[in-house]
Amino acid sequence: MPIATPDRKRHPLLRRIRACLGQARRFLPATLLILTAFSSPAWAESPPSAYPSLDERLGQMLMVGFRGTNVADDHFILRDLRQHHLGGVILFDYDLESRKHGRNIASPRQLRELTERLRRAARKPLLIAIDQEGGRVNRLSPRYGFPATLSHEELGRLDDPAETTRRAAAQARTLKEAGINLNLAPVVDLRVNPDNPVIARYGRAFAAEPSKVTAQARAYIAGHRHEGVLTCLKHFPGHGSSTADSHLGFTDVSATWREEELIPYRELVAGGMADAVMTAHVFNAQLDKELPATLSPAVIDGLLRKKLGFSGPVLSDDLQMAAISARHRLAEAVEKAVLAGVDILIFGNNLAYDEEIVPRVLAILRDLLRRNVIDEARINASWRRIHKLKEALPAAGDPP
Repeated sequence: MPIATPDRKRHPLLRRIRACLGQARRFLPATLLILTAFSSPAWAESPPSAYPSLDERLGQMLMVGFRGTNVADDHFILRDLRQHHLGGVILFDYDLESRKHGRNIASPRQLRELTERLRRAARKPLLIAIDQEGGRVNRLSPRYGFPATLSHEELGRLDDPAETTRRAAAQARTLKEAGINLNLAPVVDLRVNPDNPVIARYGRAFAAEPSKVTAQARAYIAGHRHEGVLTCLKHFPGHGSSTADSHLGFTDVSATWREEELIPYRELVAGGMADAVMTAHVFNAQLDKELPATLSPAVIDGLLRKKLGFSGPVLSDDLQMAAISARHRLAEAVEKAVLAGVDILIFGNNLAYDEEIVPRVLAILRDLLRRNVIDEARINASWRRIHKLKEALPAAGDPP
């Protein structure tokens, strides 16, 4: 026997339900729009019209060094800033090829004039970077009239985060007064190998313990942020256990690297303390059996971005270092680095000197796009990260 059903048009409960459904239909489009706005991922790509020209996006992905304590109108670095939209420069006090001091730095006043000249030539906010770690890695040294600084190792031995913040803030004020807005520090490598030829030997590690390194790095970054200077964690995923110097050649940490070397990165990224991260050129078969970290999608996209959750810009270490240049041609290194997830390619022009490095690398990138080895979505991802970093530059980069 069929189940008896009420008169659908006359039943009072059904009439109320139909009335509610009618009201819901009127509000549904707006409701869906609101839900869509809140559920859209933060990384959703903007429409093409929101981006600058392709030339500008590509130029922003490069950071280059140069010779000169002052630059004339015909200097290649001004050409690259004006014509090629160069996104960043890196300053040095010592020229390795000529073995002379005073490459870009002679005095506080001279340096202010140089950085202001560079900034005026740039069409967009310019990253002006330096390795001012402290101690022996001290580009702005007393030799040129700047204050003395303590190394990471010395700060670690003091083991006083408040003192580290105070000294880091003083160091950042020196940078800001010089017109420098990005310090390629702190080093968060663990002093795993006390005989390490490039980290421990120069006092560049705060400590061997991850917790102490994390606490010191957090305090160091806080001092810089107080003065409006950006920082960069390095050298990911850890250079502290190496027995070789990646400046000089192939550096394998497969047998010495420990997973605890990731702890400072994990903690600092999770705490919002990482403006940028620099890769190491170390080879680590525990993480990638074929490629060094700078060229490894497994290390950068897989480990740093997906596992540790870092969404900011990734900087390569200097791609002219022998760990890369001796084993990979320039075009190959650029291709692999970009495919791995590097956003800013650094060419220090100190281990080698090439005044045409910017147009050469831009030609390589355009060729990779033409051949569909990389696509514009990959370039746009880097541009968004770089653009977001530079949003902090008005405070950090304004002349004092």
